[in-house]
Amino acid sequence: MTWMILLVGLLVGLLSGVVGIGGGILFVPALVWLLGMDQHKAQGTSLGALLLPVGLFAFIEYYRKGNADIRVALLLGAGFLVGGYFGAVGAQHIPELWLRRIFALTLVAIGGRMFFMR
Repeated sequence: MTWMILLVGLLVGLLSGVVGIGGGILFVPALVWLLGMDQHKAQGTSLGALLLPVGLFAFIEYYRKGNADIRVALLLGAGFLVGGYFGAVGAQHIPELWLRRIFALTLVAIGGRMFFMR
C-alpha cells in the first residue's frame, strides 16, 4: 500500500508541475478511489500533503525561468491561509455526499470554463 501512495504522490506531482494544477484536484479522487477514504478524510489528507514545502522545488524552477510572481504568490498564500481555515471549519458541517457533489461540480465547472475559453 505504501508504494501505491508514493506512486500517486509522484504522478500527481508530475502532472501538477506540468500544468500548474493544485494537487488536491488529483489527490482527493485518488484517495477516495484507491484508498477508500471518505470525502472529508481525503480532503484533509490532501491539504496535509500540500503543506509547505511540497511545491517549493517546482516553484523555484518556474521562478528561475521568470514564470512566477512572488508578490502575487505571497498574497494568494495569505488569502489561502485564512480562507482555507474557514473553509475547513465549514466543510466539517456538510454531509459527505454533498461535499463530494460540491467537489465534483467545482471540477466540472472549472474544466468546462477552461475548455471553452478562447
